[in-house]
Parts: sequence; structure tokens; C-alpha cells
Amino acid sequence: MPTIFSHAVVPIATSLGIGNLVSRRLLVFSAFCAILPDFDTLAFKFGIPYASQWGHRGFTHSIAFALLVALLAMCFARPLKSRAWVVFVLSFIAVVSHPLLDMATSGGLGVALYWPYSNERVFFDFRPITVSPIGIANFFTARGWAVLKSEFLWVWLPSIILLFTLRGMRR
Repeated sequence: MPTIFSHAVVPIATSLGIGNLVSRRLLVFSAFCAILPDFDTLAFKFGIPYASQWGHRGFTHSIAFALLVALLAMCFARPLKSRAWVVFVLSFIAVVSHPLLDMATSGGLGVALYWPYSNERVFFDFRPITVSPIGIANFFTARGWAVLKSEFLWVWLPSIILLFTLRGMRR
């Protein structure tokens, strides 16, 4: 998986690119939504196996989960100080970007993107993002540095391009 920082980059770049339609509250909320799917790691604490539909990269990494979160998020449009459709779109992009990035990593069992229709775990054929080590101590190693370089090239740089593309389209 990419680091939580890189997962948050996609909705942050999108929010900043869209501009005035996105409040600061929604920007922060969308960054949270981007890391939300990885809360499924709590399943390990309850003895739920990784490969289970309820395990890591299971149902929380599906398009259905992204739609559900986006629909629920619309209920909070007022407190997020944004229009409901903007909350829906940005929340959906934030949540669905997470499994899409995970599908581009070099490790794990894949993601249950099509749950509940299929529990099959999928990856992209092209998987250039180096999977992130788990735990802070493991991150400050040569492998951690390789992950950062990989994420900069395959997540941060395209997100920066997205930001400036969206800003250019607004003009």
C-alpha cells in the first residue's frame, strides 16, 4: 500500500485544483476519506484473516464502499460548508482512489474492488508503486526511502499535474 500521506495527496490535489467549490473542512474531510479504507487493518486485531472479504483490502477497498461513504458524506454538506454534489464527488474520488493506488503496488493480495459482486482480489497489470513497510521503525530504512521515491514518481507527481490541470481548466 502507499503511505497514508500519498493516499491523501489525490483528494488534496483535486480539492486545490477545483478551488472555491471546496471548503477547507471538505478538503480535510476528503483527506480523511482517502485513508479510511485502511481502517480495515483493525480486522487483524479480531483475528479476521487478510484474505477475508472483511479483512485488509476487502470490502473497504471496493467501489461499493466508496459510493456508500460518498452518499453518507452528502448528509454532512452543511457542516462541511460545501454543496452536496461536491461533497459526493470529492468523497467518492478520495475513497475510490485508495484501492486504485493499492492496485498499483508491488505487494499484498490485491483489492476486492468489485465487492459485493465478487470477492476476487485484483491488481493492475502495471504495478510500479513500491509497497510501504508497516510500522514507523521500518519506514526509516533503505526500503522506506525506495517507497518515498516510488510514491513521488507515481502518486505525487501525477497529483501535482492534476492540480495544475484542474486550475488551468478553471481559467
